[in-house]
Amino acid sequence: MPDVHAAHLGELSPHTLLGILAVRQDVFVVEQQCAYPDIDARDAEAETVHLWIEDGEGRVLSTLRLLSDGESGHRVGRVATLNEARGRGYSGALLRRAIELAGPPITLSAQAYLVDWYARFGFEICGERWVEDGIEHAPMRLDLSP
Repeated sequence: MPDVHAAHLGELSPHTLLGILAVRQDVFVVEQQCAYPDIDARDAEAETVHLWIEDGEGRVLSTLRLLSDGESGHRVGRVATLNEARGRGYSGALLRRAIELAGPPITLSAQAYLVDWYARFGFEICGERWVEDGIEHAPMRLDLSP
């Protein structure tokens, strides 16, 4: 399994930042046809950790971001892997690392077709589903407390 990298925005090289944003754009905006403001202020928050996996040439293939939600715990978001790199366990490796880095609890907004995938990591649906940009989502939570 390739190395999982993790860094705050100010620690990212311009090349890596562009790679992370390109993966998110390719998956969410182009592939899923969701025109929305992907780049937001949460990317730059001091506590936000960007995680990514790259190939041997330094090209970002898969990414997610780990946000602090203050006393509410952490939130995983923007989980994306390039189509050509899917099926290699990259998103799972990123999610496992995010779980290691975060304190309990961890929440996320899962696209409905991925609910069972997130459940493999211990996440459970914790509210009503909704549709955003034509895609059904479900709120999920992982409580690491004993």
